[in-house]
Amino acid sequence: MTALHAHHRTHPPFQILEPADYPSSLRLPLFACAVQAGFPSPADDYMEGKLDLNKHLIRHPTATFFLRATGNSMIKAGIHPGDILVVDRSLEPRHGKIVIAALDGQLTVKRLHKSAKGTFLMPENDEFKPIKIEDGNDVVIWGVVTTVLHEV
Repeated sequence: MTALHAHHRTHPPFQILEPADYPSSLRLPLFACAVQAGFPSPADDYMEGKLDLNKHLIRHPTATFFLRATGNSMIKAGIHPGDILVVDRSLEPRHGKIVIAALDGQLTVKRLHKSAKGTFLMPENDEFKPIKIEDGNDVVIWGVVTTVLHEV
């Protein structure tokens, strides 16, 4: 196996969370009015309908799993330590997508970058270096990150 670049910092492994178990739907009110981030607007009592978060966040239940993120390598992509990542194994890991990759046995979350110079796992933090996937690397893409659940 090929060692990772010397500049790559390792973090504790991801915490793998159990898949969603939702025998019944959770339908919450969805209001038709937009929420102003600046000055408040008059309240709008019009309710558009009900929103089932399971159907909204999980498109392929049998191919979906959750991970809790650690480290700061993807901070500019809005992924912070402790965030829950919704990962879909059924989606194609294309250029530009954020993926969960097992590289030489270590899990990492990075943006997939394919170019004439090669395939890279790109961090979203200037303190981290891109990881070039070499022929000798053992790489498995576990899935594509579809949603980041971030507490405020």
